[in-house]
Amino acid sequence: MKKTPIKESPALQRPPAEILHAQELQRLRESDNGPRPPGWALSLTAARKFILGDDTLDVTRKIVAPAASIERMLVTLATRRGLMLVGEPGTAKSLLSELLATAICGKSTLTIQGGASITEDQIKYSWNYALLINEGPSPRALVPAPLYQGMRDGQVVRFEEITRAPLEVQDCLLGMLSDRVMSVPELAGDDGMLYARDGFNIIATANTRDRGVNEMSAALKRRFDFETVFPILDFDHELALVKEASARLLEKSAIPRSLPVPVLELLVTTFRDLRGAVQAHGGDAAMDRLTAVMSTAEAVNVAHAVGVRAWFLEQRDGSPADLVDCIAGTVVKDNADDRAKLRRYFEQKVARKNGAHWQAYFEARQRLP
Repeated sequence: MKKTPIKESPALQRPPAEILHAQELQRLRESDNGPRPPGWALSLTAARKFILGDDTLDVTRKIVAPAASIERMLVTLATRRGLMLVGEPGTAKSLLSELLATAICGKSTLTIQGGASITEDQIKYSWNYALLINEGPSPRALVPAPLYQGMRDGQVVRFEEITRAPLEVQDCLLGMLSDRVMSVPELAGDDGMLYARDGFNIIATANTRDRGVNEMSAALKRRFDFETVFPILDFDHELALVKEASARLLEKSAIPRSLPVPVLELLVTTFRDLRGAVQAHGGDAAMDRLTAVMSTAEAVNVAHAVGVRAWFLEQRDGSPADLVDCIAGTVVKDNADDRAKLRRYFEQKVARKNGAHWQAYFEARQRLP
């Protein structure tokens, strides 16, 4: 059946990758002459280009990651093994799983969000109870959940924060990952067994700070290949990513200005210092590592907040003082020690930095809570 293309609406707060990058996907499909695994929308080479970019096809780089790592992920999924992305919070595991799903099947919205309240029927299938009462169990009364849809249509299912889901919900994946079949005991005959079509697979994510919450069973771990997603090591790459992502968010917020580069440099340097990174451009390691998540994703959110504050309150560019106001809410959450560490960072490190923007940043420290 021919699919009707979905057009991006300006009212969408966060369009999925298949809408946001629809033109790039179209160009890749038209130029893709490589062999494709069964059920895949793109070859592995074209999928790699979609994620890492290709200047000849005007395809942008969408994530900072080693090419070898992306290739391993694609090969894992092509062998029909499940893929588990692990790492610190905010290292773009969810974005990466979205890009992989989009490249493989052209759809990234079959997503399960792990949590303490999730149940098995929320990931497999449930029932239309009006039809169930009138007709009894039937395919018409069945309401497919992401796993059912993915197996039926041959598409990738994303399971975010899998270790936050109860163990019994996690283990219901075993049959889907090994035998590629889902039993529907309420239905009779052929409808009682759903066999996965080519293209189906599962990409799961788990952050290392949740380790031990609901530790995966050894049986489930064996059915995944694990890939660790690391924070961005290079300062210039991280700065470029924060600049690009924040500019896109500010544009979506109807703000005609992006953040000045000196303010972005303050932001990225502060985040890298406070998470314990070593600056390669003349800096040193942080003295105090915070318990709060000081990730690149959080830095993008702070940059967005700085631009919103400056424009909607005073119609001007973001300043170091705005950054102090906005960074406090990210750093100081439920740990009082982090507040003291942040103040100590300003007194002992920011005070020693050279440059007018660093001086303005230091002078605004009284804004800290």
